Amino acid sequence: MRPTPFDQVFGAIAAERFPRLRDSLTTSQVDPHDLDAFVLDREVVALLQDLVPEGAGESLDQHVSLLHHAYLFWLEGSWLFRLSRARADELLSKLPTSPSEGTSVPRAYYIQFPERLVWAGLEPAAPHEPLDGLFVRPWPGGGYFVLGVFGMHPKREGFTVVEADGFPVENPAREDGSALFSPVMAGGSSAQLASLVGQEELLELAARSATAVADAVRRIGAENRPSAPIEID
Repeated sequence: MRPTPFDQVFGAIAAERFPRLRDSLTTSQVDPHDLDAFVLDREVVALLQDLVPEGAGESLDQHVSLLHHAYLFWLEGSWLFRLSRARADELLSKLPTSPSEGTSVPRAYYIQFPERLVWAGLEPAAPHEPLDGLFVRPWPGGGYFVLGVFGMHPKREGFTVVEADGFPVENPAREDGSALFSPVMAGGSSAQLASLVGQEELLELAARSATAVADAVRRIGAENRPSAPIEID
């Protein structure tokens, strides 16, 4: 089975440490979705000290964001969705429709894209990295917290994360006039790849994924908690 970033980083410790986080936050009457309060909890601080290497510097914020998204993914039921290539191509090429009124979408989920389909240039002059998937936390009013995970590979110890939050832009467009998610890598068009350019496209991709997730949840029932990844074809 294809691993997730949750498996890679937290799979060996979540069963022990996350219940302790939950109990500590509950005792302190902290809303776990409140990041500012979350990072002040003593159990969160202790876990970060165990996870974050010395000298992390600017990457500390990325470690905090990953832990927060991963914990809420676990807390809200570990909803994991996997897109087929056909459904991913559809999301990348068509404007989304809003989920049907009354459709429940998990408060936190991870959606995994086909391997090496979507790429992004995350650092100047650095090679583009493939998107593994998105941690998504929908807002009640239509916005999103999103954490994109890039560059997962069996021979690589870590991966790269990029976060965005806000409302998707109405009628989003690239400055150069090219289509959203169209490839910017050399050879990307002939290989039928896609590219993410900027946080606006990251939010837009999260919004498009929410429609697919809503369809899947409606199919299996929002009251169910998955014991295996939910395939979206």
